[in-house]
Amino acid sequence: MKITEQQNIGKLVAENYKAASIFKAYKIDYCCNGNRTIADVCKSQNLNAEQLIDKLENVLNSTATQSIDYKSWPADLLADYIEKKHHRYVEEKILEIKPLLEKLCSVHGENHPELHEIKELFMTSAGELTAHMKKEEFILFPFVRKMVQNKSGSGSVTSPQFGTVENPIDMMKHEHEAEGERFEKIAALSNNYTPPADACSTYTVTYALLKEFQEDLHLHIHLENNILFPQAIKMEKELVH
Repeated sequence: MKITEQQNIGKLVAENYKAASIFKAYKIDYCCNGNRTIADVCKSQNLNAEQLIDKLENVLNSTATQSIDYKSWPADLLADYIEKKHHRYVEEKILEIKPLLEKLCSVHGENHPELHEIKELFMTSAGELTAHMKKEEFILFPFVRKMVQNKSGSGSVTSPQFGTVENPIDMMKHEHEAEGERFEKIAALSNNYTPPADACSTYTVTYALLKEFQEDLHLHIHLENNILFPQAIKMEKELVH
């Protein structure tokens, strides 16, 4: 696969998720800020475009690992997958991580005051993500499924209260960006999830869970921003015309 500086990073990851590993290594946000070209990213982060492209081409042309082709999935299947895999993951991990952060703040908070801020940021994120996912599950995803049914001739689509599907999508993308920024702060406060020298096993486990949570959130947001949402917008335009 040949890559140019003008390629969109979000679309590149949508085509082959293996590209995500390279963007992660360079700390390039391909999910919340995926609508940028390689040239734009390299300019803003002072990166060598030629080196970045070389690494991307190497990993994408490698046959060593296979990437799931999410882009080939129909929109209703992708919505089901996001809801059942990523939404459930978020709900389960929130319940697991909250008490661990409470314990860390109680035991280590005096020597590591950053833990209190990490806890507050995660608690805020937990509340915002829970509300965000319910809006998708009860408003956006059902409309996506109706459009797919209509396209196959097995259903009809009435005009939604939110007007065009781009309206809730814009709101979801804005909320994704806010969560992305919140977790960037958590990563910075935790020294990229590196436990301090006096860390106990609970400390180490909590940081590992927070890191895993952020990585899952990156894939979760990528699947929506770069694949599901563009599909939904395209489908609505095809149905209208």
